[in-house]
Amino acid sequence: MDETILARRAVIVPLGDAAVLVRFADRLDDEANRLVLALVAALEADPAEGVVEIVPSLVSVLLRYDPERTDPIRLAGEIGLRPPGRARRGDRHRHLVSVRFDGPDLEEVAAALGLDAAGFIDRHNAAELRVLATGFAPGFVYCGFHPETLVLPRRRRVRPLVPAGSVLFAAGQTAIAATEIPTGWHVIGTTDFRNFDPRRDPPTQLAAGDAIRFEGR
Repeated sequence: MDETILARRAVIVPLGDAAVLVRFADRLDDEANRLVLALVAALEADPAEGVVEIVPSLVSVLLRYDPERTDPIRLAGEIGLRPPGRARRGDRHRHLVSVRFDGPDLEEVAAALGLDAAGFIDRHNAAELRVLATGFAPGFVYCGFHPETLVLPRRRRVRPLVPAGSVLFAAGQTAIAATEIPTGWHVIGTTDFRNFDPRRDPPTQLAAGDAIRFEGR
């Protein structure tokens, strides 16, 4: 089953001498992220001349191209003329990730949302989320969106390092750290799941557009 994507004009800007950035918004929202996924799906099904790499982000898509086969004006024109896309749902991979909700910020997060820890966990795990993007650090994955009742800003202070497998929560999203990283997100738990292994090809298991559900206590 397909889900129709609302039309939104993209801003297309050159990056260096061999890439353009197709940006759908200046801040994260659901429509912009779905447009990213739709554009990626369209370009994978019908590649644009000269494009050698497609790198999706939360609200934008980086297109690297071969300067001998195309140029930024021609590429921007081709992207701009493409019709509004459709995000495919039926062929998405689905993942179930087990979490130990033992993070140091769990109680504080629950209280800030007017819940106890058990109530927060139940609501957190209730709905299937979408993998919005991967990146920032190897295997780092952004998952959303939680309902407005579960939206909380990031922490005011950054933790210098959290271990791989940390389950993070902020801004209506849950994230999973696959490597040791600094973070300003709330740490709500840990998981044995790792979304990065340099020995694999590809090195990550989750991809933007995949469906994900969390379980555990």
